[in-house]
Amino acid sequence: MSNKISFLILSNTGATKQATFSLALLRFLGVLFATGLVLLTYVIYDYSSLKKTFPGRRELQIKISHQAEEIAGQRKQVQKFADEITALKSKLIALNDFEKKIRIIANIEKATDQDSFFGVGGSIPDDLDTKVPLTEKHNSLMREMHAQTRQLDLASSKQQEGFESLFNFLQDQRNLLSSTPAIRPTSGWTTSGFGYRKSPFTGLREFHKGLDIATRMATAVIATADGIVSFTGTKGLLGKLVAIDHGHGIVTRYGHLKKILKKSGEAIKRGDIIANVGVSGRSTGPHVHYEVYINGIPVNPANYILN
Repeated sequence: MSNKISFLILSNTGATKQATFSLALLRFLGVLFATGLVLLTYVIYDYSSLKKTFPGRRELQIKISHQAEEIAGQRKQVQKFADEITALKSKLIALNDFEKKIRIIANIEKATDQDSFFGVGGSIPDDLDTKVPLTEKHNSLMREMHAQTRQLDLASSKQQEGFESLFNFLQDQRNLLSSTPAIRPTSGWTTSGFGYRKSPFTGLREFHKGLDIATRMATAVIATADGIVSFTGTKGLLGKLVAIDHGHGIVTRYGHLKKILKKSGEAIKRGDIIANVGVSGRSTGPHVHYEVYINGIPVNPANYILN
């Protein structure tokens, strides 16, 4: 069997020529053609696929660009939050110092000390470094911010407790001051003081439990401190009498009245008119017998008159 194939080729002049090719060459050319055809088909397909996916890639690039901008904005926001944490810490420290000053002025013992103000260790946390490159130390700054946020939460709770205890103490002091007799119960002059004296009726030595303040008949008698009227009525030699309970173990009594203007159980403020001066009971003339009791013991009312 021949390994060659002959072909008749017609030339431009009309003559015919015979061309002979080996089978091996023809096979090689066939394989080469088939391979080229496959490669051409793959290139066309790949180009077609790339052309289809190109718009999606463009959108992906735009999306990545936007995300990069968002990340940069978030990093700036993180730095801003870190600055705000530092500012808040400074304000808490200033408030704590302010509370200290108030307690020193009012001579009040500190309820919470600085050692425990920021939690375990007590030391004031360092300011956050917002200048660090967040691309390198982002997680480190976030951890520090989280830790300081917990410390500030503890510090703010302790500061609230401190101010609440300070407020309660000052409120108690205010109530005590408003409930402490501090003014004269009426205008006039003192005719008899607190302590032992010679009785104007018997001439004998007796203990006088209050002050006698002489003035004109029907002059207003005022409460010397805030309180609740605990008694109105007649009380032996003191005649018509008003007693006011001021709390804290303090009671005042006003005797020899002409007319009582308040009722038992009524709330009274310092300066309220409670009665008029009279001569009821055993009296040598119009005056008010004024008494102050501390825990049931009579004390000198003159020590509780500041005006």
